[in-house]
Amino acid sequence: GTPAASGSKIVVMSPAFENGQPIPFFFSCQGKGISPQISWSDIPKEAKSLVLICEDPDAPGGTWIHWVAYNIPPQMLGFSSNVPPRPQLDDGTRQGKNSWGKIGYGAPCPPSGPAHRYYFKVYALDTTLSLAPGAAKDQVVQAMKGHILAEGSLMGTYQRR
Repeated sequence: GTPAASGSKIVVMSPAFENGQPIPFFFSCQGKGISPQISWSDIPKEAKSLVLICEDPDAPGGTWIHWVAYNIPPQMLGFSSNVPPRPQLDDGTRQGKNSWGKIGYGAPCPPSGPAHRYYFKVYALDTTLSLAPGAAKDQVVQAMKGHILAEGSLMGTYQRR
């Protein structure tokens, strides 16, 4: 890719919540616990795959991983809500393990207290990752090194009521 493309910003959005705003109860562990719809734009045309990582840096024991998806086809414009917790989706997207040790999306489920922040980060890569389904976030981050063309994030908050 061209040097100009590096560091370009992906726009990440959800019809469920605005950046910096609360994630609806419905998408939490106290509600239905399904993934919200997430969409993105401004993917560089050289991208070969996309990665989505959702994490909560405010968890008591350090960053808690809620969702890891990789080898998302670059022409995909997002995920509809309620992505099934399958290791591989029909379009070839692979899902990794969250901090509960499960595949797919794990809903916000913070202890009572102040709101936590949930970052939905999207990365465009110049390659596809040769990782089997079910990889952990650390493996994905390691495999992405040197291949990121652009990134962006959407942050929602959730506070247990």
